[in-house]
Amino acid sequence: MRRSRILTAVLAGLLFAGALTSPAAADSEGETDVDPLISEMLAEVPGGVLIDSDHAVWPELGMELEVPSLSASNRSSSLSTASVGSCASGSVCVFSGYSLGGAKLSWGVCGIHSIPSSFTARSVAHARSSGYTQARNGTTVVATAYANGWANIYGYVSNVRCVL
Repeated sequence: MRRSRILTAVLAGLLFAGALTSPAAADSEGETDVDPLISEMLAEVPGGVLIDSDHAVWPELGMELEVPSLSASNRSSSLSTASVGSCASGSVCVFSGYSLGGAKLSWGVCGIHSIPSSFTARSVAHARSSGYTQARNGTTVVATAYANGWANIYGYVSNVRCVL
């Protein structure tokens, strides 16, 4: 009798432990892969930290990359009134699509910022109350976004220059 109780307790424990681990296994199977642009940028630019499948940051560069997805719409709900599209107030951003569409590469400080070759910039935003941001190919200005504004980019750009 005692042996059957021990066996029953062990089996119940195994079933309980299996039930606890099953959701974790199901979650890992349901995880989405990292967006290809995020993977390319992490490989190209050292020091990147993956936040989730559609968001990475480079703390040393003050750079952030977000790729549109369902989870990105949750993050964008905290935009301030001074933002330009999804470019947060005080930031400089380039977008992979025209008219502030597609993936967003942003910096929180003014300066000259290189655009990694794996990112194609099609629009630029200057979400600051003064100054402007130039999208440039080397030192040649391709597009300029003025205070709290944006501009489409029609040409290749290798860097952005933020001027206060």
